[in-house]
Amino acid sequence: MAEIVIIGAAIVDVLVRPVNAAVFETGSYPAEEICMSPGADALNEAIVLARLGGQVRLETVVGDDAAGRFLIRECADNGIMIEERQIKKEIPTGINVVLVGGDGERSFLTNPRGTLRALKPADIRMPFEPEARYLCFASIFVFPEIKTAQLVRIFSQAKRQNMTVCADMTKCKCKETVSDMAEAFAYLDYLFANEQEAALLTGKADTKEAARSLLAAGAKHVIIKCGAKGCLVMTVQESYQVPAAQGITCVDTTGAGDSFVAGFIFALSEGKELSQCAEFANICGGRAAGVLGATAWTR
Repeated sequence: MAEIVIIGAAIVDVLVRPVNAAVFETGSYPAEEICMSPGADALNEAIVLARLGGQVRLETVVGDDAAGRFLIRECADNGIMIEERQIKKEIPTGINVVLVGGDGERSFLTNPRGTLRALKPADIRMPFEPEARYLCFASIFVFPEIKTAQLVRIFSQAKRQNMTVCADMTKCKCKETVSDMAEAFAYLDYLFANEQEAALLTGKADTKEAARSLLAAGAKHVIIKCGAKGCLVMTVQESYQVPAAQGITCVDTTGAGDSFVAGFIFALSEGKELSQCAEFANICGGRAAGVLGATAWTR
């Protein structure tokens, strides 16, 4: 039975690097690397956690097509089962084309009609398994049908089961404010965001001020991912910066934040102290940035 439940998207990434504007100026463009891999926040986190040794359940949806079957095989290979109820015949599996620049930064081609944003509250099996100890909602603001009220329902159910509740976010898309999210954030033991996401939601350009705003909204621990600067950890009692892992050459930042979150949750599940969780998360995020693809570093 699963100890960790991850909720969110699962898609296929087709990654190409290095790419620059010349790709649009010629009929044929030579790339050093082109590969296909599992992608999207929840699947990335689930695979990293499973390969680290976690027992993981993934609540997601995939299509009944070749891409979906690829993801189902990948999940099965990692001990992450996709049930029949999670396969949606009417929706194509999401596929992202990820164009990776020489500096590791990315541009995405996405299919808005695929499964990337298709998850609905009814797709999430609740109550969670009695053995589940940790819940992570892999990206707030991804799913149009999962807003604050739905997050409250999910998080409150986890709390009734005495689970540790975590959530990561993407950039808010409908001008949401931190006060809009406060009812849901009040259930969170750990809230993750990168600097840009935190600034956009809170209206605070200063990272520490943004973290304080997220704490004030109810999150017990706020962890801000700061890329090459490591991460900021803040609670009501303390605030400190944890430096990034050393010796990393950035190849591709795809999934680095997901690996960070997965590493943090795994260390947490192993009983590590807060600072140790942040240190291990930085290591995982750094290793992910050092290779092409979100989870290739775990092979």
